[in-house]
Amino acid sequence: MNKQSASLTILLAVLVAAVLFGSRFFVSVPAGHVAVATLFGEVQDKPYQEGLTIPVNPLFNFTFYDIREKELKESAGVPSQDQLTTTIDVSIKFRINGSDAARILQETGTFEDAVRVQIQPKLRSVVREQGKSVVRAEDFFLQETQENLQTAIFDSMSSYLTARGITCLDILIRDINLPSFITRAIESKKEREQEVEKQKAELERFRTEQQQKIAEAQAERDAAELEAQQRRVLADAQAYEITKLNDAISKNPAYIQLQALDALKEISKDKSSKIYFLNGESPAPLPLMNMGDPLTK
Repeated sequence: MNKQSASLTILLAVLVAAVLFGSRFFVSVPAGHVAVATLFGEVQDKPYQEGLTIPVNPLFNFTFYDIREKELKESAGVPSQDQLTTTIDVSIKFRINGSDAARILQETGTFEDAVRVQIQPKLRSVVREQGKSVVRAEDFFLQETQENLQTAIFDSMSSYLTARGITCLDILIRDINLPSFITRAIESKKEREQEVEKQKAELERFRTEQQQKIAEAQAERDAAELEAQQRRVLADAQAYEITKLNDAISKNPAYIQLQALDALKEISKDKSSKIYFLNGESPAPLPLMNMGDPLTK
């Protein structure tokens, strides 16, 4: 009976040990992570990659690091050379180097420690330091200034973090808040510029309308001059015709009678026309023949 009790006790002890320590013979690392093992405070050099690893020393303690791309947002007051402080919101995209996770644990600590100790304070410091190169606070709104600032911050952060097992992927300036009085001055300046542009547009519209009116007046003037010229030409032609007619009549008194004969010939061609004899004893018995002097005396 005593032997059975002892065997049962041993079996229970084995089961309890299996339950308590069985899960420590393997490690499961989530996707996008690495695990760093420590044994009695000593950091193991080789990190465990994602997936299941069996067996492992059951005495290991594991610290997990997320090695996926992360983003950290920070705000910093940046003094420019004009002694004014501008608040800049900036983001840094970074990734923990899995191969350096053991060194990070040994030198800095956990993932959260690395962000708090290595990234946040350095980012604020670099942003403030790079901002000192800007001459005036309002220059922060210039595209060139922002691009130069992003490049300078990226180069500085990349050099600093690479040596500490962290890769800097990108730097983004999200927002810039100038001192309130400068913001009001810029808004006032923009309003004045918009008003000037509006006045320029109105002046250009007025100038265009005036040019159109001038063009219309010029066209009307040219048309009037052309019409007057045509009338002068017609009048000259009529005057010339009258002059020639007078010359013909003065040189040949029977000219009108000859014209009358031509008219009568034309009238006679029309069958519906009638010719009336006015006076048979007259030297010019036909219509129009009594105009001017007779052909013979």
